[in-house]
Amino acid sequence: MIPGVIPDVVSFWDGPLDALRLLCLRSQVKAGHRVTLYSFAPLDGLPDGVTNADAEAVLPRAFAERLRPSGPSGEWRGWTTLQFSDFFRMRLMAKGAGLWLDADVLLLKSIEIDPAKPYFAWEKQRQLGNSVLYLPPDDPIVKAFDALMRQDGLTPDWLAWRHRMTFAWKKMRGRVERVSDIRVAIFGPASLTALSRRFGYAKHALPRKSYYAVHAEPALFFEPSDFSALLADPDILGFHISPKGRGKEQPLPGSFYAWATQRIGAEPD
Repeated sequence: MIPGVIPDVVSFWDGPLDALRLLCLRSQVKAGHRVTLYSFAPLDGLPDGVTNADAEAVLPRAFAERLRPSGPSGEWRGWTTLQFSDFFRMRLMAKGAGLWLDADVLLLKSIEIDPAKPYFAWEKQRQLGNSVLYLPPDDPIVKAFDALMRQDGLTPDWLAWRHRMTFAWKKMRGRVERVSDIRVAIFGPASLTALSRRFGYAKHALPRKSYYAVHAEPALFFEPSDFSALLADPDILGFHISPKGRGKEQPLPGSFYAWATQRIGAEPD
């Protein structure tokens, strides 16, 4: 890749894809990206232009066992998959596979990156998002995650003070054994933010509205509203939807979702 090119898009999914995710994948293809979606089992019904690849070749599913809750039951939960994906995307960065987009990122236009520089945006006022992420293969953040994955306990040395205190308090009471048990996105946005501060990367972060204008307020996407300002803003490149269980809903007339479905819903030519 050279500066200013449109990168390949890569992502991971476990289980069936709902209508919203299929729409978002279709939007990524329509924006001009080649999209590869990794999974452990074959995914049927993918949009044209989306390739399904074997996740086992990137990060074995056995790694998720190290994230399994260590409480009395030890059952799998959705959070285990979420944490696994945080490591999976870093393995893709190490391989130089392309730009990571969550499967619920809806693009309005193509993304161009400089492959020598990090690419991400603020998700909140003081926290970076990792739903849209690119790091060069030799980036120190990628190397920090590689070193972390070699640890038995998966305990980051960049853990924020509040997370250290939460972990220590719960471990003292016998409620957790590992950092991954404290049920926060400890390896995702929190880690990206902490490491970006360590390496002086905040200057690379795009404004929050670049991708997270509706992230914390899914009603702006799913409910009827006036979304014309979102479409008119040239600094908005796409939307991390974060559907919070609404991905299977039918689009409501007058909603941003309905507009996007009408505009993007058909298979690309």
